[in-house]
Amino acid sequence: MADLLDWIDECKFLVEHSQPQVATGKLTRVAGLVMEAVGLKLPVGSVCTVVQKGAPPLEAEVVGFNGDKLFLMPATDVHGMTPGAKVIAQEPPPIAPKLGVKAHPWRRPEDKTKHLPVGDSLLGRVVDSNGRPLDTLGELKFEKRSPLAARPINPLEREPITEPMDVGVRAINALLTVGRGQRIGLMAGSGVGKSVLLGMMARYTKADRVVVGLIGERGREVKEFIEQILGEEGLKRSVVIAAPADVSPLLRMQGAAYTQIVAEHFRDQGHNVLMIMDSLTRYAMAQREIALAIGEPPATKGYPPSVFAKLPTLVERAGNGRKGGGSITAFYTVLTEGDDQQDPIADSARAILDGHIVLSRQLAESGHYPAIDIEQSISRAMHNIVPAGHLNAARGLKAAFSKVQRNRDLITVGAYSPGADPQLDHSLALYPKIENLLQQSMLESASFDEALAGLQSLFPNEFKNDKH
Repeated sequence: MADLLDWIDECKFLVEHSQPQVATGKLTRVAGLVMEAVGLKLPVGSVCTVVQKGAPPLEAEVVGFNGDKLFLMPATDVHGMTPGAKVIAQEPPPIAPKLGVKAHPWRRPEDKTKHLPVGDSLLGRVVDSNGRPLDTLGELKFEKRSPLAARPINPLEREPITEPMDVGVRAINALLTVGRGQRIGLMAGSGVGKSVLLGMMARYTKADRVVVGLIGERGREVKEFIEQILGEEGLKRSVVIAAPADVSPLLRMQGAAYTQIVAEHFRDQGHNVLMIMDSLTRYAMAQREIALAIGEPPATKGYPPSVFAKLPTLVERAGNGRKGGGSITAFYTVLTEGDDQQDPIADSARAILDGHIVLSRQLAESGHYPAIDIEQSISRAMHNIVPAGHLNAARGLKAAFSKVQRNRDLITVGAYSPGADPQLDHSLALYPKIENLLQQSMLESASFDEALAGLQSLFPNEFKNDKH
C-alpha cells in the first residue's frame, strides 16, 4: 500500500511539473511587412516566436487570418527568414480545469495578450515599446505587469469633468481651459513649435504623474525632447515610452498602447495623470501600414476603415476614472499635412476628442510663441469648469483678437480711419496687451491664477457679477 501511495505521489509530482506540448506551425510566405504561417490556430493579438537555425528568434503578432493561414506582423526585420521556419505560440493553451492541475506561474490562461511592466519604478526612465530601458540607468525593477489589451471604463461610471487643470501655459489656462480628465488634440504642421509646447506642459502642469509617448518621431528628437524640452526636473515625475520611426509599425502601435496602460495604472492608483502622445497621426499611419499589408482596401486618402475604428478605441481609454479615483488628462498631437485642417486624421480626431488646439504657421513665422490660433481652437469642457465671468471674458478677448485680424490689411495700408468703427478702435487699443497675454517663453511658467488675473485686467466688467 505504501508503494502505491508513493507511486501516486510521484505521478502527481510529474504531472504538476510537466511541460505541456507546445503548439507549432511553419512559415510559408513573407511578403513585404506580413508573414504567413500554417499549422496554428491562434486568436488575433496572440504573440508568436519564429525560430530558424542560424538566425536569432523573431517575435511576431497575429494581426489577421484567412482560412487556415495566419497573418503575422514581425516586431523586427525579417532578413534571413526562409520557408518552413518554425512558428511557436508564446502562450500555450491552459490545462483543462477538470484535471485539477495547477497552471505554471508563467502561464496566463485568462489572457493571451502581451503583459508589460508598469508602476513607480518607471518614473524617471525612458523605455521602448516592450518596456526595456533605453537609458543607461540599469535594469527595471518593476512590481507589476499589465496586459496591453484593456477596455475603457463604462462611461456612466466615470467621474464628470468638473475641475480645471493648470497646464502652466497662459493662453491655454485663460482662453482654452482644460479640465481634469479631458482629451485634447494639438493640431499642427511640422516646425511650428508643438514639441516645445508639449514640453512646457510636461514641466509646468499640476499633475502627479506625466506619461509621454513618442510614437513614430525621429530618433534624434527623442533625446532632444528629453534633455532640452522636458528637462531633468520634468523627467523625475515622468515616464517616457519611445517608439521612433525606424521601428516596425507593430512596435509603434504597441508603444501607443503601452503609453496608455502606464497612464491607466497611475490613474487606478488615484493619481492625476498628464498623458502626452506625440503623435496620434503616426499611430494611425502604423495601423494603415499593417492594414494595407494584410489586404484591407484603402478608403479616405489611402487610410483603410480600420484606422478610423482604432482611433476611438485608443482615445476612449483616457479620461477620468471612477468616482473618487484618479484621472488621465490627455494631449494628442495631430500632424496636418500641408497645414490642412481637413486632413482625414485631423478631422476624425476633432470628432472624438474633447477639444483641439491649432498651432498657426503664420503666427510662428511672425515670432509669436506659443503659436496658438485662438480663433480655430476650442475647449469643449470649458463651459462646465469655469465661472460665467471667465467664460465671457475669454469670448470677449477672442472677439477683439478676431476683429483686428479681419481688418489687418486695411490698417496696414492706412485705409482705416480711427473713429469709423468704435469696436475696432477698442480692439486696437487692447491688442498689444492681448498679444502679451498670449505669448510666453518656453522657460516661463504661468499658473492658472496668473492667467486669470491677466484676463481680468483686460475685461474687468465681465467679472463683476461673478459669484465664484
